[in-house]
Amino acid sequence: MKFLRQVFESLVFAYQALRSNIMRTTLSLLGVSVGIFAIVAVFTAVDSLNGKIRSEIDSFAGSGVLYVGKWPWLMQNNYPWWKYLNRPEMKYSEFKYLKENLTSAQAVAIIDGGRTASVNRGSSSMDINITGASYDYNQVTSCPINEGRYFLPIESDNGLNVAIIGSKVAENLSNGESMIGQVIKLNGIKFSVIGVIEKKGNDMLGFGGTPDEKVIIPYITYATIFQKDRPQPDISVKAFEDDVNQQNLEGDISGMMRSLRSIKPKQEDSFSINRMDGLNQFFDGIFSVLNVAGALIAGFSLLVGGFGIANIMFVSVKERTNIIGIQKSLGAKNYFIMFQFLFEAVFLSLIGGLVGIGLVVLITLIPQEALPLSLSFKNILSGLMISSFIGILSGIIPAWVAAKMDPVIAIRSK
Repeated sequence: MKFLRQVFESLVFAYQALRSNIMRTTLSLLGVSVGIFAIVAVFTAVDSLNGKIRSEIDSFAGSGVLYVGKWPWLMQNNYPWWKYLNRPEMKYSEFKYLKENLTSAQAVAIIDGGRTASVNRGSSSMDINITGASYDYNQVTSCPINEGRYFLPIESDNGLNVAIIGSKVAENLSNGESMIGQVIKLNGIKFSVIGVIEKKGNDMLGFGGTPDEKVIIPYITYATIFQKDRPQPDISVKAFEDDVNQQNLEGDISGMMRSLRSIKPKQEDSFSINRMDGLNQFFDGIFSVLNVAGALIAGFSLLVGGFGIANIMFVSVKERTNIIGIQKSLGAKNYFIMFQFLFEAVFLSLIGGLVGIGLVVLITLIPQEALPLSLSFKNILSGLMISSFIGILSGIIPAWVAAKMDPVIAIRSK
């Protein structure tokens, strides 16, 4: 109890010392405020960018989805593109077989896109990105419908001339009226609009162009009209949620595809099964580097703030040498003296940290459409822990010097 009481008294002494020197306290915590602001702002920006990119990847690729195609996505050293060039393209019959026989899949879709077409209605026209997709497309990737509806199975299976258009396409062609049921022309061929996709804005990564300028039609219709002699489809397969890392699904797909293409046991696959893990790992590396680089840059500001606090603490020890001598002559223990100055340094650093975090909070309140910033509890806690550590580091030597003073010499000082 005596120890705890003395620790509390040390806290009170530290608080009173800070109150008695408001101007010095304010100036000394500015360096820490700038440093904590910089480091927390960097972490917040990187985390927000990371979240934005992950969200776009999930929106584009879907969560737990495997892509069966001709080309592997990961470009490694000595990438044998000539070998992949000779592989056969994915076939609609292969998609149908997988869809009918893959019991480990939640949904299977065939998708082809990336081609530009001209869309017009009356005198209004624009260039768009056109995608051909089978019925399960909205189950393997995000396709939120704002107005109208999605494809019916009969429309997809029979290749009817129906289209789901992006919000920007609807704005340019509508003339202020609903586009549902209206007839548009894609490269001069008539299509009936059945749905309008929710407005999303530009993708940061630009996967397949913005969905606002996209038109989606049934895959069979797309293959008949737009694919011609350049088919480049992928078969997208969504796993069940309990299939961790999609290992079971990948094994089933590989076995069925090898059987379909009569690949012998010792022969290489003539197809690739791609997943977003490689892209996620790529971004993990980038964000790790950004975090380290940002922390180092912000750390210099924090270092300056730490030196500022240490300098102030040495001045404070010098000013209160006589008081230290009196306290020690009355029986004050070394840890009691040490805690006074250590708590004062930590208080200074923590207040500076709170000010820096408060500045980051103000920035996150500014509306930003391109990259909304969100300050996480983890980053707040990191900022407070770093500022506390800087306070301890800055105050430990001055506190040790104060605690080791000879009481007789300290009392005689002026």
